[in-house]
Amino acid sequence: MEQYSGSQIVVLEGLEAVRRRPGMYIGTTGPRGLHHLIWEIIDNGIDEHLAGFCNQIDVTIRKDGGIEIVDNGRGIPVDIHPIKKIPTPRVVYTTLHAGGKFGSTVYKVSGGLHGVGASVVNALSKRMLVEIRRDGKIYRDEYINGGNPITELENGLLPVVGKCTKSDTGTKVTFYPDDTIFESVEFKADIIQKKLKEIAYLNKNLLLNFKDEITGTSKSYVEEFGIKSFVSYLTREMNPIHDEPIYLEGSSGDIEIEIAFQYTDNFAEQINSYCNCINVVDGGTLVTGFKTGLTRVMNQYARELGILKDKDENFDGKDIRNGIVAIVSIKHPDPQFEGQTKTKLGNTDAKTAVEDVFSQEAQRWFDKNVEVLKSILDNSMKSFNARKASDKARTAILKQLIDVDTRSKLASCSSKKPEECELYIVEGDSAGGTVKTARNRRTQAVLPLRGKILNVEKASLEKILVNNEIKSMIATFGCGIGEEFDLSKLNYDKIIILTDADVDGAHISTLLLTFFYRFMPELISAGKVYKGLPPLYRVEYETTKNNKKTKESKYLYNDFELEKFRKNNAYKILNTQRYKGLGEMDAHQLWETTLDPATRTLAKITISDNIEADEITSTLMSSNVPPRRTFIMEEARYAKLDI
Repeated sequence: MEQYSGSQIVVLEGLEAVRRRPGMYIGTTGPRGLHHLIWEIIDNGIDEHLAGFCNQIDVTIRKDGGIEIVDNGRGIPVDIHPIKKIPTPRVVYTTLHAGGKFGSTVYKVSGGLHGVGASVVNALSKRMLVEIRRDGKIYRDEYINGGNPITELENGLLPVVGKCTKSDTGTKVTFYPDDTIFESVEFKADIIQKKLKEIAYLNKNLLLNFKDEITGTSKSYVEEFGIKSFVSYLTREMNPIHDEPIYLEGSSGDIEIEIAFQYTDNFAEQINSYCNCINVVDGGTLVTGFKTGLTRVMNQYARELGILKDKDENFDGKDIRNGIVAIVSIKHPDPQFEGQTKTKLGNTDAKTAVEDVFSQEAQRWFDKNVEVLKSILDNSMKSFNARKASDKARTAILKQLIDVDTRSKLASCSSKKPEECELYIVEGDSAGGTVKTARNRRTQAVLPLRGKILNVEKASLEKILVNNEIKSMIATFGCGIGEEFDLSKLNYDKIIILTDADVDGAHISTLLLTFFYRFMPELISAGKVYKGLPPLYRVEYETTKNNKKTKESKYLYNDFELEKFRKNNAYKILNTQRYKGLGEMDAHQLWETTLDPATRTLAKITISDNIEADEITSTLMSSNVPPRRTFIMEEARYAKLDI
């Protein structure tokens, strides 16, 4: 056995770490990761806007496949960096964790806190061009193949390639994503436009211009009323119980707060939170502050107006939030996010600030708009009464779960420690039998489903709770559902959806995720739900090692990997086997590729955009046909047929 020594420790210099592990920086090399590159560059312009120096950002899909982003901010400083001794733009675009956002003197608030955005985009691009307008001059730099500069410096500085007026300042970045890294480098105009619309809502009076040179289309976005208009957009197909969204704003210390909300006749609540224009998907302290303030203020008014009597218990927070659609947006000088993904805010001062500002401003608003207040409290009372009635029915049904016999379906694992146990949800007894044979019986449990589960988007809670497959899952998970949900009682650390790579398998996965998203969202936000990714291909090939030809095999998980493998001249493909379902693999292959924690590939289910997740779920799974037809027709051009 070869000795393990320091010579085997690989140090990745410069931006090579980003190219080796792009998922660590942008999440995925699929469409979401590709478009994330655009957001990283736009973020720099937004930070200039938040600092008061930028009021326009232009985004263009170029005919040659590149993306051009121009802002009219101050322009990146072009002097020599005092430590790196190279032009400052080269530090920004080639060095991780370099930027003006680490010190409070440049940006009071900022979204891109880690200083990796511009350099990561450069690392994952075949080519990047940067033009900076400052002090009446235009400076230019160019990089190729992952951030290698090719522009010759003049006296150590970037060359001046033109002149402009002194008032004309800003930065233009044009980049071309590396097609050897991304599954596709084709940008989708509708994704970009949707993001620009959201940015406009969150940044009042920031003009965002979009142009697609390929199709010739162009559009501009600017919002005078900001998040108030955002709420109106979100409730456009709902039935609001009051005409206009309620808008509140204020500050507490250095924290600036905006809140807009409107009540509808929907049963669910929708609270979307943003910190420094970043969608904080899992909420955190700013949402807690909003909920606490809302509950206290509304219960106080309910007592004052006599809607709640002395003998009555207070409204529950969920009663008060029933039907609410809200945006909570704060600007924080030093936000503490949980990890690079920035899905949750942890600052305790944000909770206090939001709660205080809401309490003060809401009381001022409601004192002047008593009729709106009464309509909201009436809605809360209806919710309160409905919940009481529903609780009795739900309790009776949930008691039946004790008697649910999962033994005939569930192949349990021997370990009783939830932190080391996994549950595989598979389609049908056939796939279930194969997985049961291949699994690790100590830590891996298997629950086969008979057919497709109920579409919960179209059904009542009572109907959902009597569905056999859903009852089996609830009983197996052990953590309850709805108000009784308790994550600490979950019997498994991972819930893994494992279906065939065909249309039926995709539909079953979608139905399961819809159920989790609507009735057990904490499973997703806590990172407990995964999608098992069995390989799509097994390739047998011939290669040369030590001047000898050898035959080997490799599993590939998608068409992108197969195409990449085919282009590698080091391999001569002898045979390609395509798996249509789990049943085509024997137990050994299934263990090696899909079940073995050391070699398998799992996709953690996360929500990167609450608004988009809610809209797509409603569009695809509800009984409202026209929006679904429109969505399918629009997305069909991006679909890949499996014939």
